[in-house]
Amino acid sequence: MSANNHARCYKDRIISRMLRYEFSLLDAVPRLLNPIPCSIDLDPVTLKDSTAMNIRFAHKLLLSATLSAAAFFQSAPSLAQDYPSRNITMVMPYAAGGPGDIITRLFASAMQKQLGQTIVVDNPAGAGGSIGTAKVARSAPDGYTLLMIHISHATNVLMIKNLPYSPIDDFEPIGLATVGPMVVTGRKDLPTKDAKEFVAYIKENSSKISMGHAGIGSASHLCSLMFMDALDVKLTLVPYKGAAPAINDLMGGQIDIMCDQTTSTLPAISGGRIKAYAVAGTKRLPGLPDLPALSEIGVKGFDISIWFGLYAPKGTPKPIIDKLSAALAAAVVDPEVKAKLESISTAAVSPDMAVPAKLRAHLKNEIETLRPLLQKSGITPN
Repeated sequence: MSANNHARCYKDRIISRMLRYEFSLLDAVPRLLNPIPCSIDLDPVTLKDSTAMNIRFAHKLLLSATLSAAAFFQSAPSLAQDYPSRNITMVMPYAAGGPGDIITRLFASAMQKQLGQTIVVDNPAGAGGSIGTAKVARSAPDGYTLLMIHISHATNVLMIKNLPYSPIDDFEPIGLATVGPMVVTGRKDLPTKDAKEFVAYIKENSSKISMGHAGIGSASHLCSLMFMDALDVKLTLVPYKGAAPAINDLMGGQIDIMCDQTTSTLPAISGGRIKAYAVAGTKRLPGLPDLPALSEIGVKGFDISIWFGLYAPKGTPKPIIDKLSAALAAAVVDPEVKAKLESISTAAVSPDMAVPAKLRAHLKNEIETLRPLLQKSGITPN
């Protein structure tokens, strides 16, 4: 091999290693300076000259990478200071018109007033929200592509095999946005008048009871599993492709009961088309003050809520995350946001919850809480 070919081989190997170690200089330097075997057929003088040339090349490459990294970190504050300078996309990975879409558009509208730029909502739905979520994970970490997602961010990692992203490692949390209750409902001709009668009826007739939900891994599915666990019963679960068709069948009497968020069930409850029996939590709802929490009648271990949190791709600079978190904290106390959320019996979190640390801790806790519930129910990633 000639000296030039040997040098070219050496350069190719260095570039390959730089790419392999993702330009992490501290990690890559020792490996770059280790001998990289190439086929060598050189006399000692030529080899010495070639090695010197290779080392000079490595130094230049490292210096260039170092200067580039330094320039990036020096420019990060100025980038954050200018942010945002164009439209922002907020991804809601579920269909337009659903409860999640309503909440996302509400926060997008409120946050754009704080940020001074338009926030466009995108709905790349499918695969339990994982398609749109993966899209955000692959996006540039510049603050212009965000993710608004609910409890499925905790459940997908427990239910989808080979999920193309990590909910914890591939995102920067910005803050919690809302926490809303779940409500246990029944068909309007169910022969029970209150929560206590309802629970007794379910226990006595569990083999005959069908319970619908919005699909495997959905919040209503998790509520169904938790409901059966709390009452120690086995019901016939009926999955649907979304909450709307499940509620339609509940109104039509094709299924007996259902547990879902108030944003989905409240219109049917208010219209008298289904019965509401209890809140799947520990507190009553301001919008349904006569509806007891199941804990009030002695049902323990049944506390589940539907929450929404805002994320950015991993690596988004902290000054940008801080600016987005400040806009989110302002949105949760916006009178228009609070009024709209109350009208669908859900609520914005307090400003101290609309911060990265709270959402990070909340997500980890949800994953660890739901993991044993799913395992006990025999549900594994597929």
